[in-house]
Amino acid sequence: MFSQIADLLIVNAFGLFVYALLLRFYMQLLRAPFRNPAGQLVTALTNWIVLPARRVVPGLMGIDLSTIILAWLVQALMLTLLLWLHGFVFTSAPGIAAGLLFGLAAIKLLEASLYLLMGIVIVQVLFSWFNPHTPLAPLLDALTRSFYGVFRRFIPPIGSVDFSPLFVLIVAQIVLIPIGDLVRMLKVPF
Repeated sequence: MFSQIADLLIVNAFGLFVYALLLRFYMQLLRAPFRNPAGQLVTALTNWIVLPARRVVPGLMGIDLSTIILAWLVQALMLTLLLWLHGFVFTSAPGIAAGLLFGLAAIKLLEASLYLLMGIVIVQVLFSWFNPHTPLAPLLDALTRSFYGVFRRFIPPIGSVDFSPLFVLIVAQIVLIPIGDLVRMLKVPF
């Protein structure tokens, strides 16, 4: 019972922070506006660690490396805590364990990125139906425009309905299948 509670707390606390770091990274990468409630929340949640990290890890060609590296390290820390909680012993082969841990953290970060994209697409579709002029519309558009553009070239809107969000969700789910198989193959207990 206590291990389930600890799992829940670790996954939610660290997971929220990983998603905030990922959202900040993608907002900067895709040149999304930060002057909206979501951008201000992400900035407030992550500034305390991103700003000092930028002094150590500089950006590269407009890419904020410090934020994505921090997301990767936080993901690795979360996985370490979860593995430790489930009885994994790191002392038998620390080099191999660290390599597998950081590789698994990268895989889980890719998985989290796909879930973040899917969530953003769903929120944008719902807002487009019920409140298309929300203050978050420019942010959501900036985060999804490049993904929709791939499908809009081949599939024009039909009856003024854009089906590109549906195809983005399908492709994201297809990509999640081998990622999930890889994680299951590694026999990770969570």
